[in-house]
Amino acid sequence: MYPLKKILVALDATSMDKALIQFASFLAHTTSAESVHFVNVIKNTQLPSALRKEFPNLMEDAIKERKKVLEKTVIEHFDMTKQEIEVKISVEQGNIPSKYILRLADKHNIDAIVVGRKKKLKGSSVVTQRLARRATCSLLIVPEKEYTNMNRIMMATDFSEESLVALQEAIAVAKRENLEGQNVEIICHHVYQVPTGYHYTGKSYDECGSVMLSNAEKNYKKFISKVDAQGVKITPLFSLDKSDNAVAVIYAKALLMDIDCIVIGGKGKAASTDFFPIGTNTEKLISRDTEIPLLIVRPKHKNAGLMEMLQRI
Repeated sequence: MYPLKKILVALDATSMDKALIQFASFLAHTTSAESVHFVNVIKNTQLPSALRKEFPNLMEDAIKERKKVLEKTVIEHFDMTKQEIEVKISVEQGNIPSKYILRLADKHNIDAIVVGRKKKLKGSSVVTQRLARRATCSLLIVPEKEYTNMNRIMMATDFSEESLVALQEAIAVAKRENLEGQNVEIICHHVYQVPTGYHYTGKSYDECGSVMLSNAEKNYKKFISKVDAQGVKITPLFSLDKSDNAVAVIYAKALLMDIDCIVIGGKGKAASTDFFPIGTNTEKLISRDTEIPLLIVRPKHKNAGLMEMLQRI
């Protein structure tokens, strides 16, 4: 686990920015962040030569105006009264926003990237999916709504090392919230299935389900024994997936339980590639989730091949 000291927030100069800035403020104070960098990437439009000649400073003026608007929005919605946080706002030109965001994150050694999710905008997950596959740090996906607390965190786990890192991060957030007078509970959620061909065992579906549940409970005990809860309440939850759709089960349970944030582990760097793959369930959850903040936890990598990878995005 590593502290989220440096946070990068991707703004787009829409109504989504208010929710992102408010959540960034909440996250910064929750994690005791040292700096928050707000960035907006606008399209690098090729202007006709006649227009460039008549208005030589058109794009420069547009960038200055956009920055003023963003500065005003940040001042209105980011609380800087609780602790000293370095806040930076920048507007840059680029045709592929995710590419610039990744380069900026690498340049400034960012711990977490915060990006918005518009519920009604089709295709809005494209940039998010791109960042999730390629970012070398954690990614927080925020729906368009207001946030005031984080009392219930759901940690989706498969008992892997990635899940262990994600749970440690969830504990760090919960502990900070508890110090602020909150009473945060972490729901450690594992979805299990009855294997195909279970009938060959001579057992019924329900009997095999009981065996799989018992095995999951044993694995959870081993998993949680590696964790220092630091006084945070952690409650196990086991759900049977009857329709071969673990993500649907995770998300339905999260909505039913009024979960404030879903935390899931991101996979580490593959040995034979410059990309940082995410699990199938993580990718499906990104596509499905439109209501609940989703934190994909990935320890930062010191990767010499990052710049080569970025050239191919």
